[in-house]
Amino acid sequence: MNRHVVTNGTYRSIEHRATVNKEKERISVATFLGANMDGDMGPAQSLITPQTPPKFKRIGVAEFMKGYFSRELVGKSYLDLMRI
Repeated sequence: MNRHVVTNGTYRSIEHRATVNKEKERISVATFLGANMDGDMGPAQSLITPQTPPKFKRIGVAEFMKGYFSRELVGKSYLDLMRI
């Protein structure tokens, strides 16, 4: 899940992009949390108050993953599409 969404913007996430360098080898290690694909995601309910309303939509994890990984690296980020 995206920490930016879950923390309602308290902890920001950045989009990671890499440029291939043909002269220097690079190693990347991807790590993932196995989220429940049948669940939903959005700002944690404990962080939502009248003073701090939700900044992001609540959607299904499977829908989020599908949308996030189908985006191209141009234009708005998927997070921008989730903002309320």
